[in-house]
Amino acid sequence: MSLYRDWLNAKEDERHAIEKRRRIEDELLKANDLPEFHNGTKSFSDSGYKVKVNYRLNTRIDIDLLHEVAAENGLTSHLGELFRWKPEINKKAWDACAPEITQTLEEAVTTSLGRPSFSIEPIED
Repeated sequence: MSLYRDWLNAKEDERHAIEKRRRIEDELLKANDLPEFHNGTKSFSDSGYKVKVNYRLNTRIDIDLLHEVAAENGLTSHLGELFRWKPEINKKAWDACAPEITQTLEEAVTTSLGRPSFSIEPIED
């Protein structure tokens, strides 16, 4: 079916476009003497273009270590205000759990349909 091939071609075009955009962004950083890493925003105008570069810090948290450090230092009560907690279902454990437990907790869980995603690869002979 040609839709499968079209999808594969579109994904490849998308990958190339992302790579090209990132190369151009790297060149823009160098050409404008901008730092590769920064926290905040840098704005400037050049050659008739208004440019705004947003820098972001990616923060990851070791939840087990966080709980350990907070408990050791009597700071557990601050966790609720300093951090957002995003519970996610552990599907394997949920499915293995007793129904009287999951049926009770199910009251707090909302399930909705999501957009399907695809992974398509050609079959090599």
